[in-house]
Amino acid sequence: MTFPIEKFKEIQTPFYYYDKALLSETLDTIKREAGKYPGFKVHYAVKANVDPIILNLINQSGLGCDCVSGGEVDVCLKAGFPASKIVFAGVGKADWEINQALEAGIACFNVESIPELEVINQLAAAKDKIARVAIRVNPNVDPHTHKYITTGLDENKFGISMSVLPDVLDLALTLRNIKVTGLHFHIGSQLLDLEPFSILCSRINDLQNMVETRGIRLESINVGGGLGCDYDNPDENPIPDFAAFFANYAKLLKLRPGQELHFELGRSVVCQCGSLITRVLYVKEGLRKKFVILDAGMSDLIRPALYQAHHKIQNLTAAEGSVETYDVVGPICESSDVFGTDEQLPETHRGDIFALRSAGAYGQIMSSNYNCRRTPASVVL
Repeated sequence: MTFPIEKFKEIQTPFYYYDKALLSETLDTIKREAGKYPGFKVHYAVKANVDPIILNLINQSGLGCDCVSGGEVDVCLKAGFPASKIVFAGVGKADWEINQALEAGIACFNVESIPELEVINQLAAAKDKIARVAIRVNPNVDPHTHKYITTGLDENKFGISMSVLPDVLDLALTLRNIKVTGLHFHIGSQLLDLEPFSILCSRINDLQNMVETRGIRLESINVGGGLGCDYDNPDENPIPDFAAFFANYAKLLKLRPGQELHFELGRSVVCQCGSLITRVLYVKEGLRKKFVILDAGMSDLIRPALYQAHHKIQNLTAAEGSVETYDVVGPICESSDVFGTDEQLPETHRGDIFALRSAGAYGQIMSSNYNCRRTPASVVL
């Protein structure tokens, strides 16, 4: 990614900068690789980024939407996504959210508990509608990522355990305003190894056999998302290996004739197209450390504080020169407001412009007004 540094000097920091060309290339790659396999359908996980320009490009590409709130459903409908391409997940759907989605006629609810299934049936009956649902199952596959982004283990709050699935299916068959169309899975995020996905395929194959013994034919299987991106080397790997990702499912998953396979990709779609641009406020000399204090903080990019994540840090003003060791921190009154420790950077001065790379996913969307700070704007040039 190249940065128009002279243009950046004219813009108030911090702000998010998005590379439309890289996003378009990423979307083209997804469409090409998924398009090799009949029945593969991709939904964009909206929680990663809802910037209007981002959503518009994704809508133009033909992807659907994966939503986890009524607000996200509303945003997608207003952005022009057809309701027939919207799926609605989430462990705690409120009545108004379910009613809104029923009125819109979305493609499917990803149901995560028996009480939710019963409520959807009641609300659909009141509207004389049939709700299409996929049962979210925890396949107990360990993705070996941070515990906050692991979602498919038995002890996670999401979905139901495999042992309970037969009872849920039996109940669903008795509910007159429910139609079970598929099974839904999502084992976690930021997976760079395909092995957990391979184990997931084996679990799904066994579950499909069990479901069919109950006389149920599933229209679709939804395997969620989870494919990660390279936070350390964004320029060397600007687009994730979608070819291997889709091919692995095509090889190992035993789909039935005419059955669709749905994906819910978020991070891997938008991660590398965005960077948080920030200025150096001060370079502070400590007793044993030097601190670069930025005008961006954890209110602008919370991933390092929340997940102990690391984003590549670049000094765009001083791309070359003698290297110094710095802790790169923000201005927030929290000790966790740290972007990097012992960072090797060119000698840095007040006013230098920095980029925190790979911030297109879970960056701007998770920003807040903590410390009464303004939320960062977005810039597309």
